[in-house]
Amino acid sequence: MVPNWERLTARMEGELVVVEPLVREHEQGLFGAGHDRELWTYLPFPDAYESRERFHGWMEEALAATAAGDEGAWVVTERASGRPIGSTRYLALRPEHRSLEIGWTWLGRPWWRTGANVETKLLLFGRAFEQLGCERVELKCDARNARSRAAMEALPAQFEGIHRHHRALPGGGWRDTAWYSVIAPEWPAVRTALRGRLAKHGITTYADSRFSSIEH
Repeated sequence: MVPNWERLTARMEGELVVVEPLVREHEQGLFGAGHDRELWTYLPFPDAYESRERFHGWMEEALAATAAGDEGAWVVTERASGRPIGSTRYLALRPEHRSLEIGWTWLGRPWWRTGANVETKLLLFGRAFEQLGCERVELKCDARNARSRAAMEALPAQFEGIHRHHRALPGGGWRDTAWYSVIAPEWPAVRTALRGRLAKHGITTYADSRFSSIEH
C-alpha cells in the first residue's frame, strides 16, 4: 500500500475551513447545514434533508463505508466557528493504482461562493497528490447536475465523457454519469488555479509547504 493510506482522512486545517474525519457528534450540526432540498437532488440519498431519521440513514451509511475501509468520509467545518457546514469523501479507493475519487460533496447554501468549497478542494487534492502519492483523482456527478459539472470544469478537471445508465436511481430509472479527472502532471496547474480563486476571497497565505505539516 502507498504510505499514509492507512490514515486516509487525517485532519487538515485551512484558513476558512477544517476538513476532518466524520464522526457521529457531527450529525446534529450537519443536519442543520444540510436541511435544503437542492443539496441532495443528485445524491444517492435525495430525501436525506427531510427528517432527522432520513439524515441519520445517510450518516450511518457514510460511517459504515469508512469503517469498512471502502471510503473515507469527512466533515467540513467553518474554521472561525467550528460549525459543521458540509461533507465530502474519498471513495473508489485504488491504492494499488494510486487513484481515488472525491465525491459526495455538499456544503450548506450560506457557504456557497465564500471560498469554502475552493479551499476544501485544495486541501483534498493536495492531500491526494502530495501526501498519498496519487497519480489520478476522479470526480463524477449526475450528467444533469449543471452546477457540479461547472465546478469540476472550473478546477479545471478534464472531462472524460458520459457513462450512460451508470447507476440505478433510488426512485427508479437510471443515472447517466459525467466523469472528470485530474492527473498528477496537471496538479500544479490546478493548484495554482485554486490558489488564485482563494486570493479573490482574501486568502493569500498558502505555501508549497502547506501539506508537510498535516498529521499522518
